[in-house]
Amino acid sequence: MSKDLLRELAAYRDELTAIRHDIHRHPETAFEENRTADIVAAKLTEWGIAVHRGLAKTGVVGTLKGKRPGQRAIGLRADMDALNLQEKNTFAHRSVYDGKMHACGHDGHTTMLLGAAKHLAKNPDFAGTLHFIFQPAEEGEGGARVMIEEGLFEKFPCDAVYGMHNMPGIPAGKFAIRQGPMMAASDTWTAIFRGTGGHGAMPHMGTDPVMPSAAFITATQSIIGRNVSPQHAAVVSVGHVAAGSFGSPNVIPSQVTIRGTARSYTPADRDLLERRLGELVQGIAAAHGCTGEYDYLRRYPPLINAPEQTAVAIKAAQATVGADLVDGETEPLTGAEDFAFMLEKKPGAYILLGNGGSVEDGSCHYVHTPHYDFNDEVTLTGVAYWVNLVQAELGAP
Repeated sequence: MSKDLLRELAAYRDELTAIRHDIHRHPETAFEENRTADIVAAKLTEWGIAVHRGLAKTGVVGTLKGKRPGQRAIGLRADMDALNLQEKNTFAHRSVYDGKMHACGHDGHTTMLLGAAKHLAKNPDFAGTLHFIFQPAEEGEGGARVMIEEGLFEKFPCDAVYGMHNMPGIPAGKFAIRQGPMMAASDTWTAIFRGTGGHGAMPHMGTDPVMPSAAFITATQSIIGRNVSPQHAAVVSVGHVAAGSFGSPNVIPSQVTIRGTARSYTPADRDLLERRLGELVQGIAAAHGCTGEYDYLRRYPPLINAPEQTAVAIKAAQATVGADLVDGETEPLTGAEDFAFMLEKKPGAYILLGNGGSVEDGSCHYVHTPHYDFNDEVTLTGVAYWVNLVQAELGAP
């Protein structure tokens, strides 16, 4: 990044660190980010940015017009919510709430976008309009979808939208992005096998739903190995199995419930996973003299980066840290992100910012783990990326 920009942003370091630590100490989960939204709105107002509140309950949108005329408008998005997780860190800014923790770095995402808003409000040398989108409920509750349903892009028209997420295991300050599928669709499925149950010593006197359940769990992997193209990536995992009573091991249960997740990158593969899982439930249940019920819930769509906006993001990242620290062809992730809903409506791009640490030597605390913490050393790098992105999109005369 330029020396002038680095010098200006360095003046914000202490304030931004204090904001980040404050938000980390007071984590708020989906649609309950009231205190966090108050901080965001107060800072935007202090810096002279117009504020709108109330989309998806706690969402905040700040609007800033450049000092040069222009018709384009872009959205910059940060998520605000925390996770239901007990923090095990011992530093001073650890969570003050039992069972809630900023274990995914949304405190850092919010802080980086606030830093960019402060700088751009002081230096609005761009043509067009910026919308700073502070979104609630990314963690499984689809806050982006709710904001869109409540009129986000009608109230704040955008020609393009951009998102950013920290990533432990990538060197601190390095960027990673790819054109096309960047993150997977995330779906939840439920299979229920029903029989008569019976006495464990006399299984021939009834129908046993445990047997088809076991066969089904094994057979789910046949979908990946024999139905999904070897050139594609997809995942089916079982995360919950419930049946019977621990205190009655001699009772064959009458019902077994299995729940899991499915991940895919293309509409065709998503359709395939939904169809084949259902066929396995019904076929295996019938083969064992049982009945099967099946439900497939499509949660987050795949996150698809548009070609033009990916190129803009790469340009901005290279202006921030240099070409050697930007991976423009990173591998897609099987995790999911509800920014994908925004990318279904508007062209845009989502980039990863390295949070540091190494998986190999154990120095990396991954997201969604109790010892994770956002790396304050990359805050200004993220701020600079947003500033350079605005220049790449709206800065040309």
